[in-house]
Amino acid sequence: MTKKVLIVDDEANIVISLEFLMQQAGYQVEIARNGEDALTVVNEFKPDLVLLDVMMPKVNGFDVCQKIRDNAELEDTKIIMLTAKGRDVEVAKGMALGANSYVIKPFSTKQLVLEVQRVLEES
Repeated sequence: MTKKVLIVDDEANIVISLEFLMQQAGYQVEIARNGEDALTVVNEFKPDLVLLDVMMPKVNGFDVCQKIRDNAELEDTKIIMLTAKGRDVEVAKGMALGANSYVIKPFSTKQLVLEVQRVLEES
């Protein structure tokens, strides 16, 4: 069965490249351009993994992460925080809120695909 990936980012150029990358890797992809939309899409699409930006309009990625983790129906959903916010305190916060991984922008596309595969393989 094809794994489903939700990309949540407000930067169009990043969304386009991530969408292409994830589709090339064989994933079914949906997109949300802000945190508020992400919460709606995640409940409808039920992704296996969410690529989640931190700095977004309406609801930030940390809050989205926490709301996903608070929803028992989404307990198996993996989350990779994908952000330019790379200070230790921000990484620690993302992981404490339940992220499975934290990737700092700019990132290697090859490394990101490998990280998505690794996180999806975790049980």
